[in-house]
Amino acid sequence: MALGIFVTSLLGAMALGMPIAFALLASGVALMFFLDMFDTQIVAQNLINGADNFPLMAIPFFILAGELMNQGGISKRIITFALAFVGHIRGGLGYVAIIASLIFAGLSGSAVADTAALGAILIPMMVKAGYDRNRSTGLIAAGGIIAPVLPPSIPMIMFGVTGGVSITQLFMAGIVPGILMGVGLTIAWAIISRKSEVEVFPRNSAREMWNATKQAFWALLLPLIIIGGLRGGIFTPTEAAVVAAFYALFVGVVIYRELKISQFFSVLVAASKTTSVVMFLAAAAMVSAWLIAFANIPAQLSDLLGPFVEHPLMLMIVITVLVMIIGTAMDLTPTILILTPVLMPIVKEAGIDPVYFGVLFVLNNCIGLLTPPVGTVLNVACGVGKISMEEIMKGIWPFLLVHTLVLLLLLFFPAIVTVPLQWLIK
Repeated sequence: MALGIFVTSLLGAMALGMPIAFALLASGVALMFFLDMFDTQIVAQNLINGADNFPLMAIPFFILAGELMNQGGISKRIITFALAFVGHIRGGLGYVAIIASLIFAGLSGSAVADTAALGAILIPMMVKAGYDRNRSTGLIAAGGIIAPVLPPSIPMIMFGVTGGVSITQLFMAGIVPGILMGVGLTIAWAIISRKSEVEVFPRNSAREMWNATKQAFWALLLPLIIIGGLRGGIFTPTEAAVVAAFYALFVGVVIYRELKISQFFSVLVAASKTTSVVMFLAAAAMVSAWLIAFANIPAQLSDLLGPFVEHPLMLMIVITVLVMIIGTAMDLTPTILILTPVLMPIVKEAGIDPVYFGVLFVLNNCIGLLTPPVGTVLNVACGVGKISMEEIMKGIWPFLLVHTLVLLLLLFFPAIVTVPLQWLIK
């Protein structure tokens, strides 16, 4: 009954148009009334505890780093670097988009930020060169969701904090799946663009490639610093976020000299706005998470999924389908914050590696970012690409299929995640 009250009140609040964070609070309060234990102090205390979490401090710093990169010229040089190497190939701008998505993913950890930054630069270039606008916008959106899988991933941080899983291990476990997503998009784009009549850029000389590499060197160095520092135990994920923000500021102001001190205030405001939304969601989710545990909802769900606990693969398939359905109606962040405390006890009971589960769970939620009607990345891509939802769905379906195939591959072959992880965390 408690599970029904929680789900009904949450969906009802969302149906009324209430923001997700307030819907979470409303469902928590409804659960408190049902349990006959309404107390405003419980709400206030859990709100504070939800935001007062050291690992969550990584989120504002990674968001700030992303804003600094966009304003400091790092984004532009990454695209120029990719264009220098693959721009001369048929469909070259598509490969530029994929390579840039992979590099951006190692810088910001935000699907929305990457999609907006890449789309604003590349979609006009692709349309001018004769590429189909719908397909180009779909590719940019599909490349954008690589960011929450590759480190430094903001959703991985949220899952790690909420589920009590090592964030460093989650970061390392996301490397191979993220690369597989990029490879899958490359194969799909190669098939799609082989007969396209589009403008092909002149082949760059070795000197031009070298100059583009030199210009992008400082941008390309940051993912290596983050991954190397985490793997070597030099810093924690939160400290890595601070390093990323300082590095992006230093490169933008001192090396590229495109970030002016006068712009710094607007960068801080933009980062603060995004951070406030994410942190308030995390705080509101803590209220629901505490009440979910108090009402023993995980045990109720465990009873429902009980027949599958002895069969981990079947349990993972059921959870995957469940999350995929929920992902069409709910954004990535609230889905992670709501479902993680509910599903983790069942996952552990079934003997499933929490890190492996976290990677699949985040990837599954990322696919939800590309499905209507709520898909955040889909809506951002529509805005940047100046097309309708119906038009982008015509262009994105091959890439959506690729990401789904990668998810199924990881689902049936867990060693793709677990074996590289054993080496990466040594």
